[in-house]
Amino acid sequence: MRMGATDYPEQLLLHPVSGPINASVTLPGSKSITNRALLLAALADGDSRLIAPLHSDDTFYMVNALKEMGVSIEETSGGDFLVQGLGGKLQAPDTTLFIGNSGTTVRFLSAAACLTPSGTDVVLDGVARMRERPIRDLLGALLTLGVHAESVNGHGCPPVRVRGGGLPGGSCRLRGDVSSQFLTALLQVAPFATQDVQIEILGELISKPYIDITQAVMHSFGVAMQNDDYQRLTVQAGQRYVGLDYTVEADASNASYFLAAAAVTGGSVTLENLGSESIQGDVRFVDVLERMGCSVVRGEKLSLSGPTKLRGLEADLKAIPDTAQTLAVVAAFADGPSHLTGLASLRVKETDRLKAITTELTKLGVRVDEGRDDWTIIPPPDGIYTGAAIDTYDDHRMAMSSAVAGLRIPGVTINDPGCVAKTFPDFWERWGKAFGHGR
Repeated sequence: MRMGATDYPEQLLLHPVSGPINASVTLPGSKSITNRALLLAALADGDSRLIAPLHSDDTFYMVNALKEMGVSIEETSGGDFLVQGLGGKLQAPDTTLFIGNSGTTVRFLSAAACLTPSGTDVVLDGVARMRERPIRDLLGALLTLGVHAESVNGHGCPPVRVRGGGLPGGSCRLRGDVSSQFLTALLQVAPFATQDVQIEILGELISKPYIDITQAVMHSFGVAMQNDDYQRLTVQAGQRYVGLDYTVEADASNASYFLAAAAVTGGSVTLENLGSESIQGDVRFVDVLERMGCSVVRGEKLSLSGPTKLRGLEADLKAIPDTAQTLAVVAAFADGPSHLTGLASLRVKETDRLKAITTELTKLGVRVDEGRDDWTIIPPPDGIYTGAAIDTYDDHRMAMSSAVAGLRIPGVTINDPGCVAKTFPDFWERWGKAFGHGR
């Protein structure tokens, strides 16, 4: 499924703005929070109402998969989700769970699938790209904790088969340099283990703010998790999630494109429903833009104003990798080179994002020196950019970050603009409404 994609043409020609933009923006709900809350509500004792959740491809796959596992989920006329919790027990689906290219869905449910009845199997599969996205480390941790879990094709990627019967628990080790979603998947099911679950992280954990999100959502649903400096995380067995009314924050990752629009045009943007106290790490993207010369007003609403001239910078994005493509585009309009590091996890996202940004920014006349886990972005010395058709690789973030370039460069065309449906189905409408730009 691709929500709303049929509304878009195969290509979308963008039109630059004539000067600094000035806009107020209301954002959709967070994908990361919505999919966590959906699973925890499904596992809770009692019913939950998820208020202002995201409706997108990724959340559609999570909702449908949970329904296949026996969870009743209804959508209200206002767009909320009403979830009837099953108290830590799920049903084995009759067929393979198809989860598209939703990383959160396949990882979270690969762990949760052990909560199906003993003797049953759950198989999760997705699109061709999903079959290239590694999940071996999560499966290995599940095996150590007593769950039979395997890659069906033996190559460490989906499709995945998980045996039901519960989670014995205990201690396991998990590499920290591939995906924090593996850790989140284990933590979310850990309360239902027979014995306490303790996870030791090998090396440095990437995307630490996403574990903060996990801890915050778990806490809201009534479960505590002990985090010892992101090196050892412990969940006591026997805790229970409790159903509640839960309001989903606006998506801080998707806010990055609108903030970047102000940065590259020297304009201003106010985020009406996202503030500096957000539990999402990607709200720190404003800190990075501030270092490039932007002015930021923090509070219940976030406001950012761009400078006359952006400064190049050195930035480690290991903690906020979902903003990396956006920052790469902003850096293309700075007054000098920028060096962006901590990007190794981008190799195994919806596409190889390191390679994709290198290829597409080069089309626009920007020099990109790509390393193993870093970029050096060098704007054209003569300030002349080239319009081009931008390939999006079925990656929502490639499309939305490239929209920022279209604010400044004539002739930018987005191929497959409907790929934004993964996390932001009405992105182009909101973009156009904010900036008079796009469709």
